[in-house]
Amino acid sequence: MPRLAIAPDFPRDLSALAQPVRRDAVVALRRLLLNVSGAPHPERVRGARDPRIATLRLTSGHRGVVVRQRDVYWLRAVLPDPEAWSYAQRYRYGINPVIGVVEEWDAEALERVEPALRRSASASGLFAAICDGDLLALGIDVRALPLVRLISNEADVDALEPLLPPPQHAPLAVLARGGTLSEAWRELDACRATDEDADHIDVNDFHAALRRSPDRAVFAADKVELERILDAPEWCAFPRPEQHRLARAARYEHPVLVIGGPGTGKTIIALHRAAHLAAHGSGPVLLVTYSQGLGEDLSDRLDRLIDDGVTRKRVDVDNAERLAMRIVASAEGQRPALIGPGARTLAELTDEALRLLSRATGDLLDDIEPGRKPYRHVVVDEAQDISASQWRLLRAVAPRAHDDLFIVGDPHQRITDTRVTLGSVGIPALQRTLKVSYRLPQEPLSFAVRLRGGGPVDGLVKGMSPLYGLHALRNGERPVLRAYDSPEAELAGLVATVVSWLEDGVPADEIAVGARTPKLVREARKALGRADVRVSAFQNLKGLEFERVALIGVAEGVVPEPPPDEPGARARALQRERSMLYVACTRARSMLYISHSGRGSPFLSL
Repeated sequence: MPRLAIAPDFPRDLSALAQPVRRDAVVALRRLLLNVSGAPHPERVRGARDPRIATLRLTSGHRGVVVRQRDVYWLRAVLPDPEAWSYAQRYRYGINPVIGVVEEWDAEALERVEPALRRSASASGLFAAICDGDLLALGIDVRALPLVRLISNEADVDALEPLLPPPQHAPLAVLARGGTLSEAWRELDACRATDEDADHIDVNDFHAALRRSPDRAVFAADKVELERILDAPEWCAFPRPEQHRLARAARYEHPVLVIGGPGTGKTIIALHRAAHLAAHGSGPVLLVTYSQGLGEDLSDRLDRLIDDGVTRKRVDVDNAERLAMRIVASAEGQRPALIGPGARTLAELTDEALRLLSRATGDLLDDIEPGRKPYRHVVVDEAQDISASQWRLLRAVAPRAHDDLFIVGDPHQRITDTRVTLGSVGIPALQRTLKVSYRLPQEPLSFAVRLRGGGPVDGLVKGMSPLYGLHALRNGERPVLRAYDSPEAELAGLVATVVSWLEDGVPADEIAVGARTPKLVREARKALGRADVRVSAFQNLKGLEFERVALIGVAEGVVPEPPPDEPGARARALQRERSMLYVACTRARSMLYISHSGRGSPFLSL
């Protein structure tokens, strides 16, 4: 029976087809999986740069481009016939000899640029001081060495980035900047999705290479799994290498903290870790986030990620406040009152929940038998806004054992006044750092980082957390800043902008409007009328993402709100305000629009 793997481009191509064409293509793939009569058969491609490349006639006028080795089929794309033949002739494929992942080379384009590199090559190339053996030890393909030797400057390396596989370009980019071989190796290692020993890599085993490349290929065992892959969002089916490695690690002996800037995939990692623990852990899982709204979003996404109902029931999604209320309500037999006679504050309920857990399980500093705790594993999202008492509660609900706490967050997106180090609440976490933003293009990311300003902030482990090194993989449009003479003109500009986005074909649920104050939120909703886009306060956009985002009222006296006079309180308040605007600015995947009437916010003086 054929073993069928799907590349991330394939579902995107398929979704762009007309529904009848898509239906016929999926039927053809089902036949291929079942190896029945009428299944498409691979057709060789004349002039192909890789003999394993073939095409499959999936429907009238459309072909799938496939890389085939024996019974393994890797579907790369589905395109109209002429484009499919051209695509199949353009690329070649290989296996990185060091980390064992599959690599795609734009061979046609590399052949075109080689003469230009040869003409500009200097007597001593950029990598002349590095021997072939060291380059090969970094996974550089032996067939690419002659091309690498032609590179004369860092600009050449940058120009080659779209044409080279990431594991090939990443170490070269480090060396081009003057980095060491050790630094280049670490960059290569970040492209690894598993911790498999390099001694076990067979560069001729295409099936094993695809298994090591979860961001490039997912295998479909049957028609049900095929449909799930084709319909799933990309974050669900194709996690990035570092996301996969962190989320699917077989065992962590100590609590783990993953920090990273906006768009680096922290929440995706948390979701995949929770799903992994639900399937392979040793007890119930608690997935915690900052607010009830974010919890509902995580719960919906977890429903998509975990297709088995029994496994899904092993994960509870909550926030720390509701967790405390559940524990107290369970002990007292009724929901605790938050208003009226006998009401307790949320902080008091958290303390009471901690006391109840301590009474039930003994000294919280001792190792506790897993069966005596409400949860075996705890996964925490948006960790930077969890208070000290809430951390103690989260520490108390799971035993001190392997895979007990998995935590993700970003101190630079802190919107509360919490300043908690995990060690101070009994959580000695080992930190991992993400540096690549996959959601944001470089232009809005650079804008947001400059806007955030303020340098390093208090980290979740002892010391400061810098923003240094955060970068994007793609370029895009610069943020649009608009100044208006009056609030009425600004709202009219907002309406015109949102209408133009809708006319561009952007779905309404992929557009968000943010404002700092409730008054501005109400005014924006009224101005937009029945336009079904999300309108929220800056802080309520936290943890979400949209294709396009408009932020209004970013004016002096509004952003930031007037801070207190006391120097310490003033500094903290200004940092919170910067963080809220930073969070709001980094929700957009493609376009950010910022407006104000009158004088703009001082934060915009970049």
